[in-house]
Amino acid sequence: MTAEPAGALDLDKLYAARLQAVRARPYLATALFALHVVESRQVPTMAVDKHWRCYVSPAFVDRMPEEDLAAVWVHEVSHLLREHHARSDRVARERGLSGAGERLRMNIAADLEINDDAYGDGLVQPRGAVLPFMLRLDEGGLMEDYLRRFRLGPLTEDLSWLDCGSGADGADREWDLGPDGAHGLSDQERDGVRFRVAQAITGRPGDAPQGWRRWAEEAFHRPQPWRELLGAAVRSAASAAGAGEDYSYGRPSRRSAGLPGVVLPSLRRRPPRVSVVIDTSASVSDAELGSALLEVAAIARAVGGRRDLVSVLSCDAAARTVQPLCRAEGIALVGGGGTDLRAGFTRALRTRPAPDVVVALTDGQTPWPRTRPACRTVVGLFPRQYGDTSGDEDDPDYVPAAPPAWARVVEIG
Repeated sequence: MTAEPAGALDLDKLYAARLQAVRARPYLATALFALHVVESRQVPTMAVDKHWRCYVSPAFVDRMPEEDLAAVWVHEVSHLLREHHARSDRVARERGLSGAGERLRMNIAADLEINDDAYGDGLVQPRGAVLPFMLRLDEGGLMEDYLRRFRLGPLTEDLSWLDCGSGADGADREWDLGPDGAHGLSDQERDGVRFRVAQAITGRPGDAPQGWRRWAEEAFHRPQPWRELLGAAVRSAASAAGAGEDYSYGRPSRRSAGLPGVVLPSLRRRPPRVSVVIDTSASVSDAELGSALLEVAAIARAVGGRRDLVSVLSCDAAARTVQPLCRAEGIALVGGGGTDLRAGFTRALRTRPAPDVVVALTDGQTPWPRTRPACRTVVGLFPRQYGDTSGDEDDPDYVPAAPPAWARVVEIG
């Protein structure tokens, strides 16, 4: 057997540590084996990029016990499963954070989210692991929460070495192979790994800490962009059988060939007409009314930009004037009283030509029509708590009824 070159990465030790990590955390096995190892002397310890490459320092592997390496494997793959790179980028944009110091804070905050319940039960706490109590913080928080609650200072001065890579804080490193480098996972492959891990956790929920169970629940039921959902709901309702269809003699039906001397009309799909009922009662805030106007513009785009086919009706306890859509910012929203969208539905359905789709934008604190409208219905709900029964809206214990089952419901915001 030839001698191993001096300073080469000890893959036997590294992979043995990964097997130990799999035994300790079997629900992470798919993710641990999906990581591709890249030897790098530029990396201080172990680091990951968002393409699921794991960069490993040979010197770090040499000096760390195998059981510590097992814990580091779990730590690094946790950054990727929890998408810390994307979350850090989003936080940086939202809060105007920039520079190496802020990226270090994000890395520390991401480590706190992972480490507060990662170890024990067959997994040792690795040397140098940062825990919430070290920064005088409570456990159980998310990276975004921790980031608000500490600044770089005396408590973090010993953590300047910490670098889990771009997979932890979103900032590219000089050692990253990038999106075109070898052995990276595609977006679909990464999503597949996360789904398999979430399945393993939810299949045996007693084996995983609370943090992982929370993650798995969100992985299965990921929050979806409500504006896209609303547009999709409108398009689905508008394209349904019977919606936006009419008979025309402009192009005779092909069945006319079987009836000599008789001209049959053909069924023609026309752009759908949409009537938008906006709840303008006192329980809807000005900010929510502003969101409703944005939704009107999004609805117009969902039906191909035909603003002439979209009408808007404001309604509190009474239906107001129906307005054709010219510009969303030019719509006058009138109201401020109690809530009864039944009047709005009645007025919308009586307009001529009749709408193919009615969209109600509301906080849901309203009585609903007793019967299903003759056309498709989409309800955009501003966030509230909803119950199974309705009562007196002036009662402090009043809980509005949930929207009826015949409506396609999308939560706004």
